[in-house]
Amino acid sequence: MEMAPIILKKPAVSVPVLPDPIVEPIQPSSVIVIHPGSMYLRIGRASDQFPRVVRHVIARRNRIGPVPVHKDEYLMPLTNMTPELVSQLDEIHNAISSVLASCLTREGRLRYSVPLQVIAEYNKDTRPDVVCGKSDVNWTSLEEGQEYVIGDEVLYLKPEENFNIHWPIRRGQLNVHSGIGGSLRSVLSDLETIWGTVIHKYLEIPVKDLKSYRAVLIIPDVYKRDHVKEMVNVLLTKLGFLSCFIHLESVCATFGAGVSYACVVDVGDQKTAVSCVEDGISHRNTRLSLNYGGNDITRYFSWLLEKSNFPYRCHPEKIILDSTLMQELKEKFCHVNLDVCGAQNRSFNLIRPCEPVIKYSMKVGDECLIAPLALFHPELLSLTGPKKIRVQPRYEGSHEDPHDEVYLIQTQRRAVKDTTEGLCEQSFCEETPLNSSVLDEDLDSTDQPPNISLKDSDQDLNYDQIFGIDQAIMQSIDRCDSDELKAKMYSCILVVGGGMMIHGIHTWLRNRLQVQIPIIFRSEHFEIITRPKDMDPRYTVWKGAALMSCLDTAQELWIKQKEWLKYNVKILREKAPFTW
Repeated sequence: MEMAPIILKKPAVSVPVLPDPIVEPIQPSSVIVIHPGSMYLRIGRASDQFPRVVRHVIARRNRIGPVPVHKDEYLMPLTNMTPELVSQLDEIHNAISSVLASCLTREGRLRYSVPLQVIAEYNKDTRPDVVCGKSDVNWTSLEEGQEYVIGDEVLYLKPEENFNIHWPIRRGQLNVHSGIGGSLRSVLSDLETIWGTVIHKYLEIPVKDLKSYRAVLIIPDVYKRDHVKEMVNVLLTKLGFLSCFIHLESVCATFGAGVSYACVVDVGDQKTAVSCVEDGISHRNTRLSLNYGGNDITRYFSWLLEKSNFPYRCHPEKIILDSTLMQELKEKFCHVNLDVCGAQNRSFNLIRPCEPVIKYSMKVGDECLIAPLALFHPELLSLTGPKKIRVQPRYEGSHEDPHDEVYLIQTQRRAVKDTTEGLCEQSFCEETPLNSSVLDEDLDSTDQPPNISLKDSDQDLNYDQIFGIDQAIMQSIDRCDSDELKAKMYSCILVVGGGMMIHGIHTWLRNRLQVQIPIIFRSEHFEIITRPKDMDPRYTVWKGAALMSCLDTAQELWIKQKEWLKYNVKILREKAPFTW
């Protein structure tokens, strides 16, 4: 009897299971969120409930002998006020006054107004009163040899002090100009000094310890790539952060408000940005940037007060404290409340360092209402210069990033062209090296998209007139790709920033939009969010970035210092959470 063959089985080899790499959660206390604005810098740890708010300004001691000091103005300077421009402003002012005269109060009565000449006649005869002998405010004390001052201390420098005053960001962009301290290198040096000093002074973190901290940089939706690159370089190589990531203001705003989609309207001090955001993506075609904001309203309001015989002789273009006074009066007096009509009694205190506190009384009329309505009639803001609409230009390529978007478009076009001709052997799908002749041939092809040069990177949209804020919202939503997305955006409009914090103006915006929304998109769910989660709208963007930085899904967004030193701007294309 034959024995059955014995089959020897190899013992099962146990394959070791490699554990998933452990990703340590990011500690919010080690993340510093930076939101640089034209007027204010908002900065703080991601674990903080609110950021520290510091005026984004620096004063540097002038060391160039008898050369006059350079001072960027606090308020936007007036343009050439020609008789034609003044006549145009008066005409628009009177037209708005006529519209207001036809409006009804809450009780159903017609509004009435007092002519500007009557108010000016009353204010001409007012006299100030001394409230107390000496104010508690002092001039900024300087240490011997102190080279610079930042923040609110700049406002209280003695007029005779020999300092150059620089605001490194204007209209939402780096303030590069031809004057003293206006070169890109100087502006970046100002940013480094301001950010480093604020972190050390207010967050109590020595700059030398930043190698253990991460940074989040919030940038405008319509940005200049060169400027973003340089600011990231300041964070990672100058200040020495461990890593950083960047994101757009509108996307951060939706995170801060806790909404998944919205048409985000960000009204800042010197710019107004509108963008449609869905599921953390800002649609590039919908991004609009208008070069006016709360600062321009303040300037127009001060011009109206001057015409009504403002009792205090104000020089905002020369005295920085006069500029801050105008800003305070705008925030205190301006409103969009149709129930308030006629001449109103108002008063304010003039507080100056080492001087008596003086009280001024005056009358104001509809100029307190017309000034904020300039957001809907931006022709009134032309007194601070021409107003423009900017969009995000397409990337034109960079010598530092040879495999950028332009390269990909060219290779895709070449591959399609070769496939249709049946020349598979020349297709880019194969691992054939790209030589210069192939690229040159593609560059000369007639179907290549138009190349945008650096000088055209700030190309403005050409319209007969500038958009008001309601028209900008309509234009942005109209640029959405589908009707479904448009319907979403019309149903949720998120207003953030400090430039629109005026009583009653959001009701005016709602009424303006309701009559302009196409019938097919009108619904009962139309909502304008002005204080998301009962939060100050000035902090919504910062708070959203702080929340986002601690998410597990944000782990891949961080650009490490070593990566930046090795790959530079190429790493932004790979890790930026938006189309670079």
